[in-house]
Amino acid sequence: MGLSVVSVIILLGVLIFVHELGHFSVAKCFGVGVLKFSLGFGPRLIGKKIGETEYVLSAIPLGGYVKMLGESENEEELSPEDKKRSFKDQTALRKIGIVAAGPLTNFLFAVIAFAVVYAAGVPVSTSMIGNVQKDGAAFEAGMRSGDVIVAINDMEISRWSELVSAISESDGETLTMVVEREGRNFDLSVVPKLIKAKNIFGEEIDTYRIGIGVSDKTVMVKQGPVDALYSGVEQTWGWTKLTCLGIVKMIQGVVSPKELGGPILIAQMAGSQIRKGILPFIFLMAVLSVNLGVLNFLPIPVLDGGHLCFFLIEAVTGREVNIKWKEMSQQVGFFLLILLMIFVFYNDIARILNN
Repeated sequence: MGLSVVSVIILLGVLIFVHELGHFSVAKCFGVGVLKFSLGFGPRLIGKKIGETEYVLSAIPLGGYVKMLGESENEEELSPEDKKRSFKDQTALRKIGIVAAGPLTNFLFAVIAFAVVYAAGVPVSTSMIGNVQKDGAAFEAGMRSGDVIVAINDMEISRWSELVSAISESDGETLTMVVEREGRNFDLSVVPKLIKAKNIFGEEIDTYRIGIGVSDKTVMVKQGPVDALYSGVEQTWGWTKLTCLGIVKMIQGVVSPKELGGPILIAQMAGSQIRKGILPFIFLMAVLSVNLGVLNFLPIPVLDGGHLCFFLIEAVTGREVNIKWKEMSQQVGFFLLILLMIFVFYNDIARILNN
């Protein structure tokens, strides 16, 4: 339990710091004054003022904020010099840049974190067959557990993902496989069968299978800096698409809202991954950084996406959104966010009680 608490504090602390650092860095780049950089909300635990900025660690580690000059003060009280450095006095495009920098930095962090994992080495499942279903096409063709598929239709393969892709994209046509068994190679012809299966969201889909399962044999694959960075971009994009699709499926009712998790679930996941090693923990951190980036781009008042909507309207119309409309929408957004937090805490507790 103690390890889970420490690991989730580290995980959330890093992700929040990265997010707020994005806002902070771009604000500074545009010459906007930053009065406070806070990790966490609520009562101040420790802090230090450097220049005009107070750096604070607060008691509730579920978020953070960057308070900029002119965000809440009356502009009339600012000197002409300070008004130039006021967030409120910036152009709409600069405001968009400062607000968007937070979630964009989360995506950038994910790319780097994934790249570190791939550079250090990731276990990859080989094309060795683990189990063979007795009613499947592989069994009918004569395959056995422990066989290694080394080629399909004259294309060499060595990884399970390559094998799965070749079978699912076969359209039911006969596949000529080179199989290695006890040190010798021979050919087998296999006709994939169209079956009903469930995708990651639990939806029933049609797909081709031959009735085999993956073995537990893996190889450690390390990538060079360029390939690792490419894999980092690829993984970040893939998880971004998956997260967005998950939100859409939840709105459509395909995925139950009960699947949502909160801080308790994150703590359990963080504790589990840190026990496996630092690389699985970094991988989890990268995935959650993508989730945080996507979540903050949602057009919900209080979140960055809601602020971006206001500033986009300002950029198009040439004038700020009415302050009363802003305040009303932010109050509604804050209320919805509180309801969401209560709901995910309820889900977390229900999972614990049911396990």
